[in-house]
Amino acid sequence: MKNRCLPILVMGVLLYAAPFFAYTQVITPQQIDDLVQRTLTTFDVPGIAVAVVKDGKVVHAKGYGVRSLKTRQPVDENTAFGIASNSKAFTAAALGILMDEGKLTWDDKVIDYIPEFRMYNAYVTEEFTIRDLLTHRSGLGLGAGDLMFWPDSSNFTMNDIIHNLRYLKPVSGFRTKYDYDNLLYMVAGEVIERVSGKTWSEFVEERIMKPLQMNRSAGYYERLADKVNVIDAHAPVNGKVQVIDRDIMRFGYSAGGINSSVADMSKWVIAQLNRGKYGDNGSKRLFSEKVHAEMWSAQTILPVGPTPTPPYNTHFSAYGLGWFLSDVKGLKQVTHTGGLAGMVTQVTLLPELQLGIIVFTNQQSGGAFYSITNTIKDSYLGLPSTDWVTRYGDRAKSGQQEADKITKDIWTGIEKEQKATTTKVDFATYAGTYRDRWFGDVVLSQQGGRTWFRSVRAPKLTGELFYYKGNTFVVKWNNRSLDADAYVTFSVDDTMKPTAIKMKPISPLTDFSFDFQDLDLQRVTN
Repeated sequence: MKNRCLPILVMGVLLYAAPFFAYTQVITPQQIDDLVQRTLTTFDVPGIAVAVVKDGKVVHAKGYGVRSLKTRQPVDENTAFGIASNSKAFTAAALGILMDEGKLTWDDKVIDYIPEFRMYNAYVTEEFTIRDLLTHRSGLGLGAGDLMFWPDSSNFTMNDIIHNLRYLKPVSGFRTKYDYDNLLYMVAGEVIERVSGKTWSEFVEERIMKPLQMNRSAGYYERLADKVNVIDAHAPVNGKVQVIDRDIMRFGYSAGGINSSVADMSKWVIAQLNRGKYGDNGSKRLFSEKVHAEMWSAQTILPVGPTPTPPYNTHFSAYGLGWFLSDVKGLKQVTHTGGLAGMVTQVTLLPELQLGIIVFTNQQSGGAFYSITNTIKDSYLGLPSTDWVTRYGDRAKSGQQEADKITKDIWTGIEKEQKATTTKVDFATYAGTYRDRWFGDVVLSQQGGRTWFRSVRAPKLTGELFYYKGNTFVVKWNNRSLDADAYVTFSVDDTMKPTAIKMKPISPLTDFSFDFQDLDLQRVTN
């Protein structure tokens, strides 16, 4: 599983002193309303919810647009969205709570809690710590193994995830490079279950959501008490935004399962800005100051450009424990995003300003949440107005045009091959079962004069196979909301008999969780 702003930000002067910093302007509620309305239109998003927290109080919490293009019911501050990878910070906090209780430490070995845990390399297996589960430095590639849960509908289980990690080949040295990972956060959730005796969802709901009175939130969709005031997922299908199937996670909720509203998430943000304290005058604690400091400390360094660029002049970037960390105009920024099919979210904190910004959307355009977040953030930083909506809107349009050209060229080439009288492809030669050690079987078959690709364990990955050129075909998924058509390239033996398949996405906009490139499909039957 892979844009922001408004130009009118001039208003009354408000002075606020933070350590070594001052700001002189703050965006008004009306300007936020105007900003979000413009964002809805520019990025073709049906519904958005926004909350702003300042100095321990919610100063703005509101919904815009509609929950669903089918029902046309309005979004409000209590509408539930899937927050996806913003769940990762909850997983880190849950582990921190267990550490405060003396039940584990960040640097305990994973195999001490999950003896069957294995990575591809024996040394890595022995040295892998709980900290390593949370920091995206395992050596695995971007989104490695995500096809076991993405898109949903697969029959993989958490036990499969733990077992199959041993088959995922590293692309970099252990602890040498950042590559975003979901599966290891799922393993972190399993650690929580084995140590606490509760499921991850139960633990997070009881130990975090209940104390904070996040009463409209749950560890995953099916556990929501209110399934009426929820959004539908939306995505472009054949160029038109429409409702798509909800992405229902069936396991691994610790990587991205939580459903929540901006009103509830404001309570979480306030507790984060208060370094774990909550309740009347911060009289209670979710986790200790020490745990909080560790979560917001750099663990894995991320690259930044050689020259800091306006308006934020960021010099450093890193991943902490469940959070991205960077500097913006000399202040610390703590943030994360999340994405499921048809919905994306962002949470951003500027602790020195005691500022939190939450943006949830029910369409998968990241440009929408960046536009809103950056505009609000800029106003509190006292920065000159930047038209983030136009900037990210133009960027999104340009990226889509480039992707459309690539895919159009592919299908034009396929149409030419289909019309050519000199090209004759014996599809029967390619038919059979191909097996990957972690993904399982893919069956290629002919039915009604057409050739089909079908994943046995992930049925949404079913589509028609078209000849492209050489030994390369293209699979066009039946589910057109996936936006993940892929090259299917065959290896052949000395007799030109196909023996294996390698795959990769066609469009540069395909979500990284479609990690086709990690598959090594070997032919097992004709």
